[in-house]
Amino acid sequence: MIRNQGMRVMWLMPLLGALASCGGGDGDVGDQFGGGGGATWQSGVFQASSTFENRCVAPRPNSPDRPGTVLDQNNWLRSWSNDLYLWYGEILDRNPAGFTTEQYFDVLKTSATTPSGQAKDKFHFTYDTDDWIALSQGGIEAGYGAEFEVLAPTPPRRIVVAYTEPNSTAEQMLSRGDEILQVDGVDAVNGGTSANVDVLNAGLFPGGTGESHTFLVRDTGGTTRTVTMVSSTVTRAPVPLVTTFATASGPVGYLVFHDHIGTAETPLMNGITQLRNANVTDLILDLRYNGGGYLDLASELAYMIGNTTLTSGRTFERLVFNDKHPTRDPVTGEVLAPTPFFSRTQGFPGAGPQNVALPTLNLNRVYVITGPGTCSASESIINSLRGVNVEVYVIGSTTCGKPYGFYPTDNCGTTYFTIQFRGENAAGFGDYTDGFSPANTVANRGTSVPGCSVQDDFTHELGDPTESRIAAALAFRASNNQACPTPSGFTDPRISKAQLWPAAQRSQWVSKPSARENRMLRY
Repeated sequence: MIRNQGMRVMWLMPLLGALASCGGGDGDVGDQFGGGGGATWQSGVFQASSTFENRCVAPRPNSPDRPGTVLDQNNWLRSWSNDLYLWYGEILDRNPAGFTTEQYFDVLKTSATTPSGQAKDKFHFTYDTDDWIALSQGGIEAGYGAEFEVLAPTPPRRIVVAYTEPNSTAEQMLSRGDEILQVDGVDAVNGGTSANVDVLNAGLFPGGTGESHTFLVRDTGGTTRTVTMVSSTVTRAPVPLVTTFATASGPVGYLVFHDHIGTAETPLMNGITQLRNANVTDLILDLRYNGGGYLDLASELAYMIGNTTLTSGRTFERLVFNDKHPTRDPVTGEVLAPTPFFSRTQGFPGAGPQNVALPTLNLNRVYVITGPGTCSASESIINSLRGVNVEVYVIGSTTCGKPYGFYPTDNCGTTYFTIQFRGENAAGFGDYTDGFSPANTVANRGTSVPGCSVQDDFTHELGDPTESRIAAALAFRASNNQACPTPSGFTDPRISKAQLWPAAQRSQWVSKPSARENRMLRY
């Protein structure tokens, strides 16, 4: 929940790497333990989180913040997590004294694993509140406008450009498929010291504007070149491409969707209208780099895709909180009710008006291009359409596996994300913690979905019908959903932090920020 912004939101997020540290700062920890609203720690005994709320080491002006201590901030996290965390009974209750606030939040989660051996909770992180608001409501962040895919985070690494944002610095200097060989003189492939990794992370994922970094890159033809880019404010284009492919049985629509952010509502409507006017007979929905966002937007898009006879009046997703909150939303206080397939606009920040009828393609099936970055609200589209018997075919590799969500909650300038609910479709299914996998994947690690296992093809642009995943989708459709190429999409779902990997690898980990990989609910 983001407070004091006239709106609250819930997001689901997988992470590839560690995120921004707590905003507001912890100050001199050694001097500030104590206070805590008079609280003395007793294992298993919790005061209400409101007792410690907004008691801050560094109170913000024009905010509800009051002077407080690190212990106040930690006690708030402890009580808040005990009340709302989906697996609160699996948190080892530790004395909040002796931790920085960032350290303490990191341990307030389950240590259990999934059937495949991944961490059960891969989605526990923080973000500076001001930065979070700018990104989630307007798609605005600091960077170059390049989406870097970290295909191998430890040596020998492979880091490539997935796409660039329109009208960005990166658009002028980088292309899809460019491989990063050096960053500021440091070997991006084999540099193995923690100092090397710090340089790589700082250059690839700048924390602010005005930072200048130099890259040695190699294009898909093997030619190397040096480029220098200065980070600036980047506004993302959530729906950069809508087109059609001519086939023997009629036009097939293709829509690239990168971000479930508020500004996506209007271009999604325009894109679906464009495809409807083109009389498309099928749709290829490219979600390979879409980590999620507003759940309401996922519901709108699912409605715009599916046969309205199947979606109208049906459940898109039902939320299940922990056993302390079986019937009411613990944050809003409202009686829990399923999210429907929305047939009208919901009114998002930066979008058009509320309550406008949505266009629809009225399709019985959809082909979804996926990858390890397909997460949260994007997975909800897959799961929820399947829940009402719209046929969903997955072309690509296993998705991230996040049927969970949370209210992003601000305290003292840091927005905290801790898993608070599970999402289920109309059929009551929500158990895909290891992701959705194409059915012909030999080493299937997730929930099996009909489709084809196909690796990402960085040698062709998105929208090119010869790009491997698009070509496979078209061929699969032409063969009446039966023919696939040899399985090749074996990219593992992303995990949350380097800390989940063996200690020997942690200092070598290139960590990609994950602020755009979410599911978000508004009220």
